[in-house]
Amino acid sequence: MKTEIRYLYNSGFSLKTDSHLFIFDYYLDSPKGCGSDKGVVDPKETEDQNVVVFVSHSHPDHYNPKIFSWRKTIGNIRYILSDDIKTQEDVIKVSPGKEYDLGDLSVRTLESTDIGVAFLVKADGLCIYHAGDLNDWYWNGEPDSDNSEMTRRYREQIDTLKDEKIDIAFVPADPRLEDNALRGLDYFMKTVGADLVVPMHFSENTSVFEELKADSRTESYREKIAFFSRRGELISFQKSEA
Repeated sequence: MKTEIRYLYNSGFSLKTDSHLFIFDYYLDSPKGCGSDKGVVDPKETEDQNVVVFVSHSHPDHYNPKIFSWRKTIGNIRYILSDDIKTQEDVIKVSPGKEYDLGDLSVRTLESTDIGVAFLVKADGLCIYHAGDLNDWYWNGEPDSDNSEMTRRYREQIDTLKDEKIDIAFVPADPRLEDNALRGLDYFMKTVGADLVVPMHFSENTSVFEELKADSRTESYREKIAFFSRRGELISFQKSEA
């Protein structure tokens, strides 16, 4: 079972499975006229596919209402949006801490440490986790009490996933957090784990990948990290038969 994963920008990714095209947190719709190889969704490329679009929350670096224009071209498309997003479009609204059976896929939501939700999606024999902005946002210069509370809230949510067998996980590793950039990802991998972990929320700053390669904390799971070098890059994930 091969899954194709494309980096669209920031926390935006597409996953092409056996019978679905999942698109998560797409927002950067430029440069105009480009296609998926540049990280821009061209609905003409996907018009014959079973497309499911996920949006974790309303922040403009995760959500672009342009996604609804894809309906004009793609006949089979659904939208699964966090309920903090205000829209009159025909969508499936989800709230934190819930489970949704949508027939060909199931969705479980976690509460973000920012706003919105994280997604746990099961479909086509895969278990896919997309964190949205659920992360240990431990900022240098913030009061210790605030940072400690952030860590507590983050770990409380991640601990609910301990019994899950996750194939692909998209987890923030934001370079703006400086020496704390890997806190959330490291806790996730050592507590829950995934066969493939995809760092995100780095925009164009790929320096975090050098940190992931060099930091001693990642040694036990380094071979499971997906390393992207540019927007639009495509990698493949092969699920083992076991």
